[in-house]
Amino acid sequence: MTSMAFLILSRLLIVVATLLVMEVAVTLFHRHVMHGFGWGWHASHHNASKTLSWEKNDLYAIVFTGAAILLFALGDTHATIWWIAFGITLYGLLYGILHDVLIHRRLPVKWKPRNAYLQRLITAHHLHHAVRSRENGVSFGFLYAPPLDSIRTQLRRNGARR
Repeated sequence: MTSMAFLILSRLLIVVATLLVMEVAVTLFHRHVMHGFGWGWHASHHNASKTLSWEKNDLYAIVFTGAAILLFALGDTHATIWWIAFGITLYGLLYGILHDVLIHRRLPVKWKPRNAYLQRLITAHHLHHAVRSRENGVSFGFLYAPPLDSIRTQLRRNGARR
């Protein structure tokens, strides 16, 4: 393997690893911060109507974007931290497209996916919103959704009607 191929592969692995770590970190953050002491911002998302307007919850995106910008500023394209920042930014882009555009229709997009993975992700997130309180939530991930039957079982255990 040439040094250039090794460099490209190592950077790709950093980005993929960052995406995986981000899903775990964001799932934990969503469960313990957004549905915990950060509920003051996040409640706006669970109570939001279907409008294109800003929610208080969008402040989280601003904070995370600032953190990614800081990481970009601390490195250059030769530094590992820069590629971690790139992975975080890619995660944010995927989140924005899947969550804000596809699931919540915050932009007027008419496309409805037929892909089983995307349908499961959309349904899981709607089930997450079935619980309007900060407690008893289910399915806190954004790019991974547990099997829908397990989410529905957990909802019933938590007292939700779905």
